[in-house]
Amino acid sequence: MATPIGNLGDITLRALETLRAVDVIAAEDTRHTRKLLSHYDIHKPLTSYHSHNAAQRGPELLGRLLQGQDVALVTDAGTPAISDPGALLVAEALELDLEVTILPGPTALVAALVVSGLSTHPFVFLGFPPPRGKERRNFFESAAAFRMTRILYESPQRTRRTLEDIFQFWGDLRIAVAREMTKIHEEVFRGRVSAALEHFSEGVRGELVLVVEGAGPASGIDAEGENWKEELGTLMAASGLSVKEASDDIAGRFGLSRRVVYQEALRIKGSSSP
Repeated sequence: MATPIGNLGDITLRALETLRAVDVIAAEDTRHTRKLLSHYDIHKPLTSYHSHNAAQRGPELLGRLLQGQDVALVTDAGTPAISDPGALLVAEALELDLEVTILPGPTALVAALVVSGLSTHPFVFLGFPPPRGKERRNFFESAAAFRMTRILYESPQRTRRTLEDIFQFWGDLRIAVAREMTKIHEEVFRGRVSAALEHFSEGVRGELVLVVEGAGPASGIDAEGENWKEELGTLMAASGLSVKEASDDIAGRFGLSRRVVYQEALRIKGSSSP
């Protein structure tokens, strides 16, 4: 069932009724969920279910269901099974022909999309980017040409690095960074990726959702044969800018992946060398 992403008043009446009726509540973080239960004077057994104990705790919860007990699955905030191991438990329960019911409610990605001011249809939810290495590079490269609005989750510790990768691989596009949604210190930054990098230059705290506009007709890895190449060549020949400076200029003006433009600039420079 969905629980509030910040403001405890956002829980539904049906969710409260269900929490009071079930036999056990499986929570990603029992300390976090206990605050919610205490706020509404709900006293039910709590057990943890998260990515580090799913292999052990999953069979226990399925066993309870097979015995006829009712189990409520909640995450720290929002809807379970979205970027958390709840999806595994749901799949395992369905394989056993157990009844699974959803109690809808708040979801951070939808709330951030609506408040972003960017196109709400179509959109793609990409979850958390891989933390490092080839998988991370492939993640950003594979989504560079997506025309739909792209939504990501990110930790505050990696937000700046992710903004840098978005700028490099996707270009200086419009972005909304939603922080601490529905909480006291809620903030929604709206602007270009370059402006977001400057805005969050001293770090950031809290839960974050990044909403990035889709690639344009000339964006990303499909940006072949467009006018930007001609303008890049003219800029490099006439301005005396370095490859990096010219690439940054064109990427920002055309909303292109800086990596794609930089590679084209290197090709132009090589072909013009004596």
